[in-house]
Amino acid sequence: MDATWNSILPKNFTVNENYAVKLFIKQGRNAETYRVKGSDGNLYFLKLFNFAKLPRSAFDSENNLLEIEFLKSIEHPNIVSYKDSGELIFDGKRYGYLVLTFIAGETLAEKIGREKIESVYDVKRIILAVLSGLNYLHSLPDPIIHNEITPHNIMLDLSSDIPQAKIIDFGYARSFYQSSKGYNRDGLNLNYVASECYNSFYSPQSDLFSVGAVMYHLLYGIPPWFKDISKFKADRTIAENLIIEERKRPLSFPNVSTEILDFDQCVLKILKKSLQQEPERRFQSANEFAMALNGEIEIEEEQEGIIKNAAVEKNKARLAVKKGKGFIGIAGMNHLKEQMQNDVINVIENPEEYKKHNLGLPNGMLLYGPPGCGKTFFAERFAEEAGYNFMKIVSSDIASIYVHGSQEKIGNLFKEAREQAPTILYFDELDAMVPSREKVNNQSQSGEVNEFLSQLDNVGDSGVFVIGSTNKPDLIDKAVLRAGRLEKWFYIPPPDHEARKTMFEMYLRDRPLDFGIDFSKLATLTENYVSSDIKLLIDEASRKTIKDKSKRISMETLEYIIKHQKPTVSLSELRKYEGIRRKIEEGIEEDDIIDRPRIGYKP
Repeated sequence: MDATWNSILPKNFTVNENYAVKLFIKQGRNAETYRVKGSDGNLYFLKLFNFAKLPRSAFDSENNLLEIEFLKSIEHPNIVSYKDSGELIFDGKRYGYLVLTFIAGETLAEKIGREKIESVYDVKRIILAVLSGLNYLHSLPDPIIHNEITPHNIMLDLSSDIPQAKIIDFGYARSFYQSSKGYNRDGLNLNYVASECYNSFYSPQSDLFSVGAVMYHLLYGIPPWFKDISKFKADRTIAENLIIEERKRPLSFPNVSTEILDFDQCVLKILKKSLQQEPERRFQSANEFAMALNGEIEIEEEQEGIIKNAAVEKNKARLAVKKGKGFIGIAGMNHLKEQMQNDVINVIENPEEYKKHNLGLPNGMLLYGPPGCGKTFFAERFAEEAGYNFMKIVSSDIASIYVHGSQEKIGNLFKEAREQAPTILYFDELDAMVPSREKVNNQSQSGEVNEFLSQLDNVGDSGVFVIGSTNKPDLIDKAVLRAGRLEKWFYIPPPDHEARKTMFEMYLRDRPLDFGIDFSKLATLTENYVSSDIKLLIDEASRKTIKDKSKRISMETLEYIIKHQKPTVSLSELRKYEGIRRKIEEGIEEDDIIDRPRIGYKP
């Protein structure tokens, strides 16, 4: 045997009596690749799998090797083609093999290792071929994510005058709908992998990031945010953390227009968009990426930022001083408004007086109650009353598929609020952002709660007041509601009689009305209707008036709608919330918050 031949199968060994081994090509972590000659006289690639070394995630539910099953079912000119597969016993061990059509050429890694790409045309030709293959994979009824688009897994077929790029090696490929819990990343070249994949999340957008990384390498001779992690192969976590930290830095885009023909700003914009850290800001499909390269769509200037926090950018646009009527704009609910005025607004407006008594500024409050009762409306009127800027945050603003990504977003939001102080930082559906750590078994979510608590401590001293709202106060982590944090709790109930009467007057004011509308009676008929219900009743009355070809909304029509439109929150649900209110006013648990004031609206 050749002294340099260091593989499982010896030269000239025949696999299944059909494929004679001619050349050992390479050894991977769990497989080896050979050039073989078939009994039909043609050359093929043969990939030999050591079943004992493969992770469980490499097999489907019927113990079939996914790579083989995928390639059996696909056929595309820019993807390596399946020929045959099977199993063999060699030297007392069980192996699987996959036979692929032979590609006469070299890998992209071999080409760029030998010579530099000199024109954008050559870059586009390669990238467009890869995108064509990915578009096919991602558009299948059961989409396939390749997960390992690198220069080593792109073959250049040189059998024709114009080299054609083909995607090879489906060892890490997975169905989009397959669970990612057991996703194995050992052996991946992490410099080309999207950051969300480190958190076992893969998608078409993660493949497109890898295409962008390959494109960057072709233009600049090195992968984006490159880190030499070869010495950390034994510890994947360290390697991943190094790259994640590196990707927090702005990415360099040197001017290579003198080295690469036709390089321009359009190419640069496309490259930047493909390498966005957040998947939703990348190209949303391989076809969209290809259309941009072909000049069929234009990439807007504002889309090209690389290291930006989407939540902060979004809130910068909507951060504004709230100007309005304040509490005067809230109909009825006088007891609740009075409590808010005494417990919070007066403190905010007279900080020096409270400091004389060694009382600090409050950090925040919680608005809780049934859905549709106007918690967000109350928060906005509160900001107007206090004269503060208003920043509304929903759970999607801080959601992140990166490791520690949500924690970073939370920190950035509080930083932005401090810079724009005085600011009301309003978190809608707070229970989804800071769930009880006793009820969730998720280290990432626990880290987000810890970050929120850390930012919340003494935030009032920075001119920031935090308001959280929820329909499920019992699901919020207890530590968030302790004294010194969201220490004031206000129950936002369905509107009282006076509020309902005022709502009817307000919503009907600019609509054609018949004579004899009894607003007080309407309020009496709608007991337990929440704020959103009242608006819906008015809209339905208008629709019925138009349908009946009447000129004006009549009392009869309004009563008819009320009779046939029940409250969206049932009486049993309201009783449940009343029970929650009593529980909160009496204390969440025995060891929670002693001697705190009993607050909240009491109907």
